[in-house]
Amino acid sequence: MGKLFGYPEFDATGEEILCTYDNDYSEMLMDVRVYRMKAGDERKFCRAGEETAILLLSGKITYKWNDNAETVGRESVFTEGPYALHVCADSDVAVKAEEDSEILVQCTYNDEVFDAKLYVPEDAPWGYSCVGKFGNVAKRRVNTIIDKEIAPYSNMVLGEVLNDRGNWSGYLPHRHPQPECYYFKFDRPEGFGASFVGDEVFKSVDNSFSAIPGGALHPQSVAPGFQMYTCWMIRHLDGDPWLQTTRNEDEKYIWLHEAEF
Repeated sequence: MGKLFGYPEFDATGEEILCTYDNDYSEMLMDVRVYRMKAGDERKFCRAGEETAILLLSGKITYKWNDNAETVGRESVFTEGPYALHVCADSDVAVKAEEDSEILVQCTYNDEVFDAKLYVPEDAPWGYSCVGKFGNVAKRRVNTIIDKEIAPYSNMVLGEVLNDRGNWSGYLPHRHPQPECYYFKFDRPEGFGASFVGDEVFKSVDNSFSAIPGGALHPQSVAPGFQMYTCWMIRHLDGDPWLQTTRNEDEKYIWLHEAEF
């Protein structure tokens, strides 16, 4: 089993590497990186044999692809919904920062040819989950940008979670066969939480991530006083894609669904 948690740092070029196909987190079967861009910077992306999703985390950028150009803005992941450009393998994409910005780039192998799509906040609305359950301490907002239902040609899942202050997410403890990567942000720099991966527990901090092998339980929580953002990314397995019904809750905790608090 590879490493389960990471505290990467941005290098001098503004790149933060999470998982790749050959680093300590290769079990994720994805290449995931985050980029900080100064106003006026431009980055180009073209991944041979890999589909790519470029998610705006904050700032204002212009996506350029094929003969298209679209300028979008997001104050932060805590205040506004997502913009994400999804392209098939061997597609040329440029991202220009119109102001200081941050983007997340998720890639995985996929030979399927499909039309590029720019997802906007209306395509992935926030919805509350677990309202009123478990003493209302697992209430969180969730959106799904890409999954098999939305993009059946994709080998990836991309979504976001906003934990209410002091609350849990990924609860009840659950597992699924497909590997999953969580990338964490907090609304204050000193914010923190706890990320459980199997029998291990790690302190989640701003820009940290967890690498969850298939089959491992993975709930998480955030400390009171802080909001926690999680970008969740899953790689479908060949012949065994992640579906909304794939989530398998641990049998030891099923009784909580009927418990009174």
